[in-house]
Amino acid sequence: MDLRTKAMTAAVAIAAGSLTLYSDDLNNMLSRWEGEGQNIVYPDKLAGNLPTVCRGLTKHTVNEPIVIGDYWSPEKCEEVERIVTEKGQISLAECLPVDIKQGAFDAASDMGHHYGNPRTCASRAVGLMWEGRWEEACDAFAHAPSGRPVWSYVGQQFYRGLYNRALDRKKLCLSSLD
Repeated sequence: MDLRTKAMTAAVAIAAGSLTLYSDDLNNMLSRWEGEGQNIVYPDKLAGNLPTVCRGLTKHTVNEPIVIGDYWSPEKCEEVERIVTEKGQISLAECLPVDIKQGAFDAASDMGHHYGNPRTCASRAVGLMWEGRWEEACDAFAHAPSGRPVWSYVGQQFYRGLYNRALDRKKLCLSSLD
């Protein structure tokens, strides 16, 4: 890949229509790991009791108050989730290489939805993507170079569910590699 192409980001691929925002695979991933939708705002224990609704919406992703106990209709959840996810993907694309495949884009999008785009963009996985080391990048969604689980801890506490999601993210990433 020449230097000019290497400098282009996935935003070009979105604009060209070769990447899909809010793809079915990403939507299924979010449903699997964020739940089919929690319509009553609840305190997410793993996030320090951060008020959360629908499929992982918080004050960090939504510009309206999220108050524990409030009810959000399924229609409101669907509308806001789509807007938040697509907006997040467009922002995330600025740090991803233009030659990214849909599965890797969806995996990075899930990680961005869960941990935020700044942490995702600074991750080892994204660094490896830029180097063209795709299989290693996909594995980095779940493992350190030593093989130790990553993105599976809150503080020092390991959570099997977070690790299972990381493994699912790795699988999604690998799904579209040639």
